[in-house]
Amino acid sequence: MKALVYMGPGKRSWEDRPKPAVQDPADAVVKIERTTICGTDLHILKGDVPTVTSGRILGHEGVGIIDDVGSGVRNFKRGDRVLISCITSCGKCDACKKGMYSHCESGGGWILGNTIDGTQAEYVRIPFADTSLYAVPENADADSLVMLSDILPTGFECGVMNGQVKPGDTVAIVGAGPVGLAALLTAQFYSPAEIIMIDLDDNRLAVARKFGATKTVNSRDGNARERVFELTGKKGVDVAIEAVGIPSTFELCEDIVAAGGHIANIGVHGKSVDLHLEKLWSQNVTITTRLVDTVTTPMLLKEVKIGKLDPKKLITHTFKLGDVMKAYDTFGNASKERALKVLLKAA
Repeated sequence: MKALVYMGPGKRSWEDRPKPAVQDPADAVVKIERTTICGTDLHILKGDVPTVTSGRILGHEGVGIIDDVGSGVRNFKRGDRVLISCITSCGKCDACKKGMYSHCESGGGWILGNTIDGTQAEYVRIPFADTSLYAVPENADADSLVMLSDILPTGFECGVMNGQVKPGDTVAIVGAGPVGLAALLTAQFYSPAEIIMIDLDDNRLAVARKFGATKTVNSRDGNARERVFELTGKKGVDVAIEAVGIPSTFELCEDIVAAGGHIANIGVHGKSVDLHLEKLWSQNVTITTRLVDTVTTPMLLKEVKIGKLDPKKLITHTFKLGDVMKAYDTFGNASKERALKVLLKAA
C-alpha cells in the first residue's frame, strides 16, 4: 500500500509500505476513504513531538470501510463504514472509566500517527476497535464526518468545555485556524454574548465572521491586547482560548483574561511558555490544559446528523490521497493558499 511517512524533522515521503494486518483479537483493519492533515502533523514535521520517530506513517483522522477484524471485535464487521477516532481507548482501564481516553492505561490514547502507524495511508490498523471506532450513520456525508475524528471534539472539549463557556460570556479565541474555528462553532452551543476572534490573517478572520464571530482583531500590529480591552470596556474576557501553540499567543491569553476568568489551552506547544503568576495569582484565573478525549464524539455526531453543526464548511481544499505531498505543501502554506482543512480522498 501507499502511505505518507515521516522521515525526521522537515522530511516526509509518499512510499510503499506493507499493508497492516490484525495483530490482536481487538484489532480492526480499515480501508481509508477519507483522511485529512492536522496542525499537529505540522508540529511533528517541525520536530516538536519527540514520541514520533522516523519511519512512522502519519495521520490520526479518517473515515473508511472495515477490511478485516480480529476475533474479539463484537461491534463491527467487514464492510462496515466507520469514523476513526484520533484517540484509541480500551474502555476498561481506570482512565477510560473516568472518560479520560487520552490517557488509556492499556496502550491507547493518542497513538495513531504518533507511536503506531496512522491514517494517511490506504489502510490502517485500529487497536481496541470496539471502543475506538464509531459507526457512520446511514446517508451521512463522509467529508463532514472526517472533521469529527479530531478537530471538532478538540475545539469543543479542550477549548469550550474546559473554558466553561456560559450564556452571556465574552469569549476570545486566539488563532483562527481550523481548531480555533472548531472552538468558534461549538462555543455557540452555549450562547455567549460575544466571541472575539484574534489572528494575523485577514482571510481567516473574514471566515470567522461568517462562522459566527461577533468581533475580530488582527494581531499583526502587536496591539491585540489594547483592542480587546477597547472591545470589552477595559474588562478583558471571561474565557480566553489559546488555539495556536506558541508562547506569544498563550501570553496574549494571560494578558486579556478578566478576573475570575478561564484560560483554556488547545494549542500543541513545542516550546516553554512564561506563566506570569506575578500578575495572575490574585485574579482568580483558572488555567486548563487537555489532550482531547473524544468523549463528545457521539453527541457531535448527533448534532451533525440533525443539521445543527456543519463541519464540512471547514474544508477548503480537496486532493486525491495520492497527492498528499501536494496537500501538505498547501496546508503548510495556509495563509498564502487560504487553506483551512484539506480533505484527502482515496481513489
